[in-house]
Amino acid sequence: MFVNFGMPDFETIIDDFAFLGDWEERYKYIIDLGQQLEPLSEAEHIDANKVRGCASQVWLKFDDADPALLRFRGDSDAHIVRGLIALLISLYAGKAASDVLQIDAKEALAKLDLADHITPQRSNGLASMIDVIRQRAGAAP
Repeated sequence: MFVNFGMPDFETIIDDFAFLGDWEERYKYIIDLGQQLEPLSEAEHIDANKVRGCASQVWLKFDDADPALLRFRGDSDAHIVRGLIALLISLYAGKAASDVLQIDAKEALAKLDLADHITPQRSNGLASMIDVIRQRAGAAP
């Protein structure tokens, strides 16, 4: 099933981040978001769903039921990366593919100040996930 997993919308996450203030609390919040994700099944941990360019193992599974809407689930072997997937689900999932292409993820994520608080490897992995999502949206009819 492809839903938003009860994730808060992205604006709520921005507000929550501002409220938390402390980066230890923010990391915990990101990890908590990731723990809310339903893990992909073993059968979905396949090469076709794997995101290249991530230091951790990352898989994104897209829903093909309605190609005009971008719906996906994700999984990772790293807790913080699962949280980053949850952030991307909040930012993108359920939107029209054409709307996804209009979202400036770098600008949106800058509101969370992630670039200064995650490792360069995590930043590269996050950029790789965004690239996969945008490519998928660009291929939609």
